[in-house]
Amino acid sequence: MIDATIDAMTTASSQALPVLAATDIHAHYDDLQVLFGVSIEVREKEVVTIVGANGAGKTTTINAISGMGVRCTGKIEFCGADIGQMPAHGRAQAGLVHVPEGRKLFPFMTVQENIELGAYSTRARADRKATMEEVLTLLPRLKERLKQLAGTLSGGEQQMVAIGRGLIAKPRLLMLDEPTLGLAPKMVALVFETVDAIRSRGIPILLVEQNVKHCLNIADRAYVLENGRVVLEGPGKVLLADERLKAAY
Repeated sequence: MIDATIDAMTTASSQALPVLAATDIHAHYDDLQVLFGVSIEVREKEVVTIVGANGAGKTTTINAISGMGVRCTGKIEFCGADIGQMPAHGRAQAGLVHVPEGRKLFPFMTVQENIELGAYSTRARADRKATMEEVLTLLPRLKERLKQLAGTLSGGEQQMVAIGRGLIAKPRLLMLDEPTLGLAPKMVALVFETVDAIRSRGIPILLVEQNVKHCLNIADRAYVLENGRVVLEGPGKVLLADERLKAAY
């Protein structure tokens, strides 16, 4: 029912409305307020990034959008539907797919099993085999590791598995939280190449990152968070040249 509603909304309004519009979000962990009136949007085929220092509220923003472990007020619209009261599993079923910080793989399951866990929604299960082929085309180094235990992979390879698990869910919006955290420079470059390749397939992406230079270079638009508030926003390359951002980072 949720999926059918979102499908209908998408057909009717995808040209007029952003894929995601989060407006005036205030978020708390128990009594601790972390976000103060954050508003962001993601449009069709865009890469939008949220950057900021540690503790700025980047992960909290993406958790609030996906409905994960944070209490929030404000309005969250996805494909034209208000999902603010929808549980996290309903948002995922609707195509709002969150690849969490730290990858969160099952180390004693194989690469293939970890990826296939992402195909839990009705529409994702129906196309699982075809979508798996698309994932392996996009992430070819995983093809020869399908039967390998995920815990035996390098950090960069594990991140590719996490992204593959997100893609097999057939996202209408793919949210990546700190995908380059702790990775070697070579793997950081590969992650950003993968983000660009996903965008070329028409999937919009919301990217949370500390790697300011790389993500602003690739982003269509960006938001800079500081102490739970948006302090700058605009095209990625414009912000990259902004003297205030240079001074801060």
